[in-house]
Amino acid sequence: MKRMTESVAKKKSDLFEEAMKKLQDLVEKLEKGDLPLEEAMECFSEGIRTAQFCHKKLEEAENKVQMLLKDQQGEWKTAPFEPFQTNSEEQR
Repeated sequence: MKRMTESVAKKKSDLFEEAMKKLQDLVEKLEKGDLPLEEAMECFSEGIRTAQFCHKKLEEAENKVQMLLKDQQGEWKTAPFEPFQTNSEEQR
């Protein structure tokens, strides 16, 4: 059963990595600036969908992350991960 769980986790990781590579390739195509308008719009739309997929996967991973902290009695406890907020995020 452990192998199956590891395999599923690896596949999910691979999907994210593939999506990031695809996004990078799309950005590079668009940055060249030599695509016809229709093809550029298709790349842009695909890039938006891919970026949304990556964002969703990152949020899922963030929700799973927990920090290990010592309480006042010296016992180890888990706590939800609170990502550091930048000034621009705090102003929203």
